[in-house]
Amino acid sequence: MTTAPATLNVAALGARRAGLLRDYAELTKIRVTTLVVITAWCGFYFGEHKAGLPVMSFKLLWALAGIGMVSAGTACMNEIIERRTDALMRRTSQRPLVTGSRSLLHATLLWAVLTLGGALLLAAKLNLLTSALTLGTAATYLLAYTPLKKISPLCTFIGAFPGAMPGLLGWTAARGRLEVEAFVLFAIVFFWQFPHFHAIALMYREDYAKAGIKMLPVVEANGVSTVRQILFYGAALLPTTLAPTLLGMAGLPYLIGAAALGLGMFYFCARIWRGWISADAVQGRALARTLLKVTVTYLPLLFALMMLNSAA
Repeated sequence: MTTAPATLNVAALGARRAGLLRDYAELTKIRVTTLVVITAWCGFYFGEHKAGLPVMSFKLLWALAGIGMVSAGTACMNEIIERRTDALMRRTSQRPLVTGSRSLLHATLLWAVLTLGGALLLAAKLNLLTSALTLGTAATYLLAYTPLKKISPLCTFIGAFPGAMPGLLGWTAARGRLEVEAFVLFAIVFFWQFPHFHAIALMYREDYAKAGIKMLPVVEANGVSTVRQILFYGAALLPTTLAPTLLGMAGLPYLIGAAALGLGMFYFCARIWRGWISADAVQGRALARTLLKVTVTYLPLLFALMMLNSAA
């Protein structure tokens, strides 16, 4: 007699758990956080490799857990700050704080646990430098980049600094100090972000305009300056990605692969220019979407190649 109600209770509990996991994945921007962790892993790998230490260890797990937790917490606070703006944009209108599936208090507690827990983990298990730099990265993202989005298109440039930090943080987690190789990893991600985020801005220009976010395509609606920046930073990315070979971080196969990937990336950047100057908005958005897919594929491939061909 009690089988049906018990089954219903189990099903309802499962549904609530699934909903909680979905909301947590959205609040922590799980795809972005995953990319942060992968990039930090690359930085840690090269830091450990240079020191001649094992590249798989509990130290690596502490590093990725701590950096990932602070990144997830930062994403959560970003959604707290921007919840009213998110409600105005189609692509963010289903976030948990907009729909009300999670409360503001719930999200705030999640942010505090993730951010403080991650920073303490890094300080206790690794070193104070990595903990301080990780917290500084979060503060720059939340206190500089996030409010600047409502003020100036300079937000993309400012936001590129915290966005480029994961590889450097991975390096300091392994080595406990800043070295030139860490800044090379930083520079690669720094330049990569401009084609990536400008492609998103071109795709969602109307959404950003509706929400009052001053991305470059919103401020300059014809998109010419945006496309110029895509070309400039896409071109700057190519020689930067060759530096690991010059510094002895990777060998000739990486150099060849990085050059091929960089030329392919620049080709898709150049296609944006051809599409945008034709004044065909539909074609321009289609090309921006293609560029976005290319950038998302490019960075993991580049770092995987670099790690696979790391110098002995």
